[in-house]
Amino acid sequence: MTVMRSNINARIDRMEDPTKMLDQLVLDMRGQLVEAKKAVCIAIADERKLARMAEQHTSEVRVWENRAMLALRAGAEELARAALVRKREQEELANTYAAQWQEQKRSVGALRTALAGLEARIAEAARQRTVLQARVARAQAQRTIAATLSNIEGVSAWSTVERLEAKVEQIEADAEAMCELEWSGDASLEAQFRALAAGNVDDELAALKRKMALAEPAAPKALPGRR
Repeated sequence: MTVMRSNINARIDRMEDPTKMLDQLVLDMRGQLVEAKKAVCIAIADERKLARMAEQHTSEVRVWENRAMLALRAGAEELARAALVRKREQEELANTYAAQWQEQKRSVGALRTALAGLEARIAEAARQRTVLQARVARAQAQRTIAATLSNIEGVSAWSTVERLEAKVEQIEADAEAMCELEWSGDASLEAQFRALAAGNVDDELAALKRKMALAEPAAPKALPGRR
């Protein structure tokens, strides 16, 4: 049992502090959050740029169409043909940028969702840190109590208690013996004083008898009888 307990304690000592590990995890996640926000910002900027480019080329399509119509009204058919060629180029560019814009828009939506999920996980990790810290403190307290109980249950600890108990019993016995000696001494002293007092009383009684004998009148003598 002692070997098993020692192995468990050694394994616990080798373990890293879970709260510190979680702190580092939260710190790393927050660093990732900063980078993710930067990536989302860049993606949003690219999306807006693609949207502007698609709108710009769409506007160019209208411009070249109007120019082709203007050339036809003027009877410049070749010029109108050239304008239509430029219009078609702008349409292709507009369609390309529009498609890229839609794709980038979906990517931005996915990045926003991932960013919100990362923020939620960081918040959950921060909450779990508080819970985990309380659990670690409770586990450490239980470990301390277990170690204390283990020491108390050891042979040396109980032998110490037994020695202390025997020592207390010896002190109590010595105290009782001293009390008995004191009591016997006091009893002897009291007996001596009682004997002395009794002797004084006897002397005083004898003196009182003598005093009373002197104070009493002598008894009258009997008169001679008549014949």
